[in-house]
Amino acid sequence: MLQVKNLSKTYATKQGPLHALKDVSVEINKGEIFGFIGLSGAGKTSLARCVSALEKADAGEILFEGADITKLKGAGLREIRKKMGLVFQHFNLLMNSTVHENIAFPLRIARKPKGEIDARVTELLELVGLTDKKDAYPATLSGGQKQRVGIARALATQPQLVICDEATSALDPDTTKSILALIKSIGASTGVTFLVITHEMDVIKELCTHVAVMEGGEIIEQGPVLEVLTNPKTTTARRFFSKDYVDDNWFGEDLPRRRIFRAIFIGEAARKSFIHDVIRLYDIELSILSGNIENVGGTMVGSLILEITGQEEILMQVQQYFCENSVGLEELG
Repeated sequence: MLQVKNLSKTYATKQGPLHALKDVSVEINKGEIFGFIGLSGAGKTSLARCVSALEKADAGEILFEGADITKLKGAGLREIRKKMGLVFQHFNLLMNSTVHENIAFPLRIARKPKGEIDARVTELLELVGLTDKKDAYPATLSGGQKQRVGIARALATQPQLVICDEATSALDPDTTKSILALIKSIGASTGVTFLVITHEMDVIKELCTHVAVMEGGEIIEQGPVLEVLTNPKTTTARRFFSKDYVDDNWFGEDLPRRRIFRAIFIGEAARKSFIHDVIRLYDIELSILSGNIENVGGTMVGSLILEITGQEEILMQVQQYFCENSVGLEELG
C-alpha cells in the first residue's frame, strides 16, 4: 500500500541545516498498524508530514497505491489526500462547531450530499461511542472524547490510510488504553491501515503489528513487533523494548563460571515451568535476577534475567535445551 524509498528532508535553521530524514525506506502493507518510535528529533513527525504531503521531501519517493506523492500537484494531490486521515496529538477540533459538525467537516469539503453526510456522521458516532454527544461542543468533552471525535473525523471520507501523530501522548493512562483499543478494533473491523507515530513503547506493544525504530533521521531497525521486541539488534531498540534491569555488579572476573542470560518466553512457552525443569535436568546453579511478563498484541511474552553457574559443557547443553523448546537465550555482559 505505502512504499517510502530513500526519503530525505532537510530544514534550514539558524544553527544551520537540520537533516530530519536521511535516506529513509520502509514498506507498509494493507491492514497493518505500523508504528514509528524514537526519541524527540528522531524524524518521526517529519516522516508523517511528508507522507501526508504537509511537507515536501527533498529527495526520494512516497508511493501510495503506486502513485508517487512527491510528484503530485493540484487535483491529483487532493484526490490522494482524500484517501488519508490524520489524527493529531492535540485534537485540532473546531471549537465553535458541534461534534457532528466537526466530523462532517471533511465530507462538506468533499461536497458530499447532506443526507450522505448525516448518515456517515451517525455511523461514525456509533463507531466511536459518542452518539449522545452529537450536539455537544469540544469544550464540554474530556480529552478521550475529543480524540474519539478526531478519530471519527479522520475516518469520515473512508480513507485507506490513517496517520496518528502522538495520538495518545496528551491522555491519561486509562484513556490511552481505551483509545488504543478503539483504534485496534477499527483496524480489525474495517481493514484500514494505520501509521502510528509515538515515543511510548506501551503504544507499540499494545497496538502495532510492525515497528520501525528511528534515530537521527534514520530507520535503524524495523520488523514485526514481536520479532524486534524479543530480538532487538541495536542499542536504541534494546533501550526502548527491554524493561529488564541489568546491574553491572552482576558481572565480575572473579566468577569465570558465572554467566548472565536474558531468556525470552513467547506464547505457550511463557506459561511452562522451564526453570524448574532445567534445574532438575542439569547440574547447574540458577537464580532469577529480574523479569516481567506482558501481553504484546495478544501474545504473552515473558523475559527473565538468569544467573547460571556450571561447567561450560553443561551450560552449552542448557542453552541447547532452551533453544529446542523455543525459548530465546541471549548472553549478557
